[in-house]
Parts: sequence; structure tokens; C-alpha cells
Amino acid sequence: MITVKHNSKTHEFDTLEQAMAWAKELGEFVTIQFDGMEVAGKFGADGIIDGKLSNGDPYTWKKRRKT
Repeated sequence: MITVKHNSKTHEFDTLEQAMAWAKELGEFVTIQFDGMEVAGKFGADGIIDGKLSNGDPYTWKKRRKT
């Protein structure tokens, strides 16, 4: 059994896939507990559109490689 906590309420799901799908659709901070582990966060991150984050800030991160 997978449990998802949101706003002091607990929801139960049969699979992790079901729990993750529900959390992504909700789009708010949740805590998912399964197999003695706990994962917390807002699932289903927004994408980068026209070089900007969902809040309008420019996306400027670049991977730096050591040579």
C-alpha cells in the first residue's frame, strides 16, 4: 500500500504509479510513503518555454565540463 499525505489528509493507492499520477495531477506539495521510504515534493515540474521558467524568470543554467 502506498500512502500520499496532502494537507494533513492521507490518501492510499495500490501502486506507486497511481500515487505519482495523482500527485502530478494535483500539482501541490505531497509526501509519498512506500516500502519504508518517503519522497516529498511537488511532482510534475513545469517545462521551459521560450527560455523561461513557469514563473517568467529566464532559464540560464548551463552544464560546465571540466577538461
